[in-house]
Amino acid sequence: MLSKSLKRRESELANTKRQLEILSNGIFQDGELPKFNDKIAESQQFPLKANLLEILQINVGYMCNQVCEHCHVDAGPDRKEIMTRETMLQCLEVIKKTGAHTLDLTGGAPEMNPNFRWFVEEAAKAGIKDFIVRSNLTIIRANKKYHDLPEFFKKHNIHVVSSMPHWTRGKTDKQRGDGVFDKSIQALKDLNAVGYGIPDSPLKLDLVYNPSGAFLPGDQASLEKEFKKALLEDFNIQFHNLFAITNLPISRFLDYLIASENYEDYMYQLVDAFNPAAVANVMCTNTLSVSWDGYLYDCDFNQMLNLKVNSKVKHIKDYNEALLTGRTVVTSQHCYGCTAGAGSSCQGVVA
Repeated sequence: MLSKSLKRRESELANTKRQLEILSNGIFQDGELPKFNDKIAESQQFPLKANLLEILQINVGYMCNQVCEHCHVDAGPDRKEIMTRETMLQCLEVIKKTGAHTLDLTGGAPEMNPNFRWFVEEAAKAGIKDFIVRSNLTIIRANKKYHDLPEFFKKHNIHVVSSMPHWTRGKTDKQRGDGVFDKSIQALKDLNAVGYGIPDSPLKLDLVYNPSGAFLPGDQASLEKEFKKALLEDFNIQFHNLFAITNLPISRFLDYLIASENYEDYMYQLVDAFNPAAVANVMCTNTLSVSWDGYLYDCDFNQMLNLKVNSKVKHIKDYNEALLTGRTVVTSQHCYGCTAGAGSSCQGVVA
């Protein structure tokens, strides 16, 4: 199992320019597969344009207590990039004045940011309709200072979205590391104990599934039924919704694809499964992603490739909704992952 990030290993794929070179050369340069912009032009959906902001997603740092095999953030304990309180204050100013209905905090493990609780408390005062924190679950059981997170989330009516690769120990630990499954199960029990995930409870608990190999996720509704049945029967655990997310060919998943000699086959899968109906609802059209240092991106994946927004406004401190609305979305071949099959976003399928 991995123990270090690509950055710490000094892998060539820690360089975002190298990732973009791989995604634009080879089978795409040779014309074997159409580039993403050419494909969406065929369906008369080019260029993609950003609509009015609905979801503000803020990455508060790449530090994480796990080093997952497929992590598109390349997060881990060795990543020291952490959002400062100064940048959080700039984000808070935008949260207060934007009409966005969803605030989405992510990482790494966002809870590891030393100012995380302060930020949640301040952001909660803005009265955002849906306040999401993306938790890897194991952080709740990492050490005693995190054990009260379920109560903290409940106090501020946080919508918890948790990553859970599978309902079995073997598949979960293979992707996320030894012991992750057992800690995740205990964390889910902790969340259930304070009311999260219980049918009709206002305390929302959703799970995120992503495939453990070089293949696309199955039907989201069917997977949700299987997850609910298995977790209830085996552990008496309940949750609300399951989001099935496609692995995008960037960062550590790109590294995995190349090392396992699955890169070309996977890209063929994505292109073959291209769905014009998914293009119309891709998350980059209603979402703005803010990096730990305050820069703006069309989505979390573009953030990891350092593809900043196509706008005069590049940083949260200069936020201007009028200038950002209607901008052309920055794309590359990784975008096929969001438009394959039923589509994919941080909120699950889109078509």
